[in-house]
Amino acid sequence: MKSTKKYSGVIVPTITPLTSNFKIDHEAVEKMFNNFSQHNVMPFMLGTTGEAASLPTEVKKDFIDVATKLKKAGTVLYAGIAANVFQESVELAKYCFDKGVDVVAANLPSYYALSHSQVKKYFEQLADAIPGPLIIYNIPATTHMSIPIDMINELSHHPNIVGTKDSERSEERLKQSLELWSKREDFVHFLGWAGKSAEALINGSDGLIPSTGNLMPSIYNEMVQAVEAGNQSKAYQLQSLSDVLGDLYQKGRTLGESLWALKVLMREAGLCQQFVMPPLQNLPQEEETKLVNVLKEIINKEQIQL
Repeated sequence: MKSTKKYSGVIVPTITPLTSNFKIDHEAVEKMFNNFSQHNVMPFMLGTTGEAASLPTEVKKDFIDVATKLKKAGTVLYAGIAANVFQESVELAKYCFDKGVDVVAANLPSYYALSHSQVKKYFEQLADAIPGPLIIYNIPATTHMSIPIDMINELSHHPNIVGTKDSERSEERLKQSLELWSKREDFVHFLGWAGKSAEALINGSDGLIPSTGNLMPSIYNEMVQAVEAGNQSKAYQLQSLSDVLGDLYQKGRTLGESLWALKVLMREAGLCQQFVMPPLQNLPQEEETKLVNVLKEIINKEQIQL
């Protein structure tokens, strides 16, 4: 994996750092973005990990405002614009580009089941309506629809559609995706399935979008470097560490619960507070204590530093 494409590398799907009254925690955004910068990874805000489906528009815009002010020269800033209301996605995309976001991403609206022709038309209409590059985000876990690979390939020739982020857990789909797009200079493939990160990079994916990168972005930066150096053994060692940390906050929890757990771990690293936007809720104190204790055990065992 050695991509020279503009959209490539490690893109962290950022949590949305909130205060106790559910506003953007500006200080935490700065801490998180500095942590990303130190490890040569880029932020993707307002996605699934960012609780975007539950955020009021003014909160989204505040996050965009803070993030774009912190954006450094030569970096790429990604933002999610997904919404069940088409015009809301278009308007948020325009706001993003006006403020300095480089590229936006959208998954399918998640209320109505859509036919294949409706799915294709949706992305065509969205790409036509926004004034910048769009990444198609496939995440059946939340939308309950899988975007067919051949459809994404057809859409990939639209001038505003520059890539796809795929979070569907299918090895066959990953293989087919890399066969189609790993050598395309005008279209990128990002994997949002952290458990196959090393495999994807080794076989030609342009990059990763791992939620655990919020806590330890160094894992994925080092993984990319290992793959570029031909050190597959090191890449798979880092994959094992990614799996351990991912299991810590995800295993046995719903997606929403895992987002709270990830924020608890990040709080222990001094990056943000643990507050989540309703309808998500904090879990009981005993659950938090157990989570923190296991994190400390992992840190000692793996000899890592957050």
